Amino acid sequence: MTDLMPLLTQLSGLGADMLWAALLVFLRVGAAMALLPAFGEQSVPQRLRLVLSLAFTAIVAPAAGPLPDPAAGVLLPLAIEVVVGLALGISVRLFVMALQIAAAIAAQATSLSQLFGGVGPEPQPAIANLLVMAGLALAVSSGLHVHVAQLLILSYQMLPAGVVPGASDMAQWGLGQIARAFALGLALAAPFTIASLLYNIALGVINRALPALMVSFVGAPALALGGIALMAIVAPLLLVVWQQSFQSFLAQPFSGAE
Repeated sequence: MTDLMPLLTQLSGLGADMLWAALLVFLRVGAAMALLPAFGEQSVPQRLRLVLSLAFTAIVAPAAGPLPDPAAGVLLPLAIEVVVGLALGISVRLFVMALQIAAAIAAQATSLSQLFGGVGPEPQPAIANLLVMAGLALAVSSGLHVHVAQLLILSYQMLPAGVVPGASDMAQWGLGQIARAFALGLALAAPFTIASLLYNIALGVINRALPALMVSFVGAPALALGGIALMAIVAPLLLVVWQQSFQSFLAQPFSGAE
């Protein structure tokens, strides 16, 4: 009995340390999971997202590195982990927003912006739903879960647990990711904007040559048909460019923060 009591005391202390470490990792993983593409979609049930968060926690926890001592304070480390997790999730979610930006520009350029793919809090054109679903399927099939685990593990090297991130570094990194998302969205929509410009120039020339012809009634169906045909031709190439940019970010997620 005298030998058993010290052993139980030691095991209880070890259990408390493990619980504290698991809680810190779970907060970072859970916050990121709420915004990650595919895993954090609103169509995914909450119970499934909870199971995924626990699974990623079990993967990331052994590589979390040194953790803050709970005796020095509990609330601040917990808040820091939530903020860091949200920042990681947003940085990855921006690539989905890039597809939405490209689709919104393409739909407006090809007069397809009135076609909605479904009812939701943020209605999107049918092109946006098509590109987003195709992009998510492509990302998942190329090992998104592995890249997410690597991102979370690498985050503990750049953003240690319980350490307040530098405001200037986080601002520079965040602005870089936002600029990349907008630049990627504009680049993906470039074929549609160029085609729309050429179409409107040709329509203006026809209108000048044949003033009596109602070119708008003739040209509107042609524009819609041309936009759908261009989407069928260009969409695979756009997704390849998007996937390369996405994988480049996942390979060096903190390159803009250095």
